[in-house]
Amino acid sequence: MLTELQATKTESQRAGAGGVTLWLTGLPSAGKSTVARAAAEVLARRGHRVEILDGDEIRAVFGSSGFDRAARDENVRRIGWLAELLARNGVTVLVASIAPYRETRDQVRASHERAGLPFVEVHAAASVESCVARDVKGLYARQRRGEISGVTGIDDPYESPVAPELRLYTDREDVSLSVAAVIEYLTTHELV
Repeated sequence: MLTELQATKTESQRAGAGGVTLWLTGLPSAGKSTVARAAAEVLARRGHRVEILDGDEIRAVFGSSGFDRAARDENVRRIGWLAELLARNGVTVLVASIAPYRETRDQVRASHERAGLPFVEVHAAASVESCVARDVKGLYARQRRGEISGVTGIDDPYESPVAPELRLYTDREDVSLSVAAVIEYLTTHELV
């Protein structure tokens, strides 16, 4: 009799040797990183190889020339390249990145598709008001005080996904519901 872990690995192997990129996009403080971390824990417990790529962490490691459109697009392309590299090596990649521009997210998706790798866009849909109330990193407060500008959703645009594979209402539902939706999607589409 197979243990639960062995059974899960067998199911994962049937899904193919390749990995998958699950890209959580949304406003600052929408809950992208929270959902990514919680979903990664569930997947890891089930025996999957999982990595989280957090947009802020990637920016800190690789540096960036700023927050204008060109710099934001370059950061998203870097994250996309890393995600593709990991997915190509059988890793389930959970990306938590604002990635404000639809065109750049579409470029990352197209690159995954050319490589034969699944790309799942997940919109962490939360209202600006709820994100301002959470203000996890203090961005909105700093913008109100005039210390910074270019805050996505306030004085810089955020282009919501038109047809994401998943839309999570992270300002209205508990994290566990969002994570369950992510796991269910990956499982029912045989991506894990």
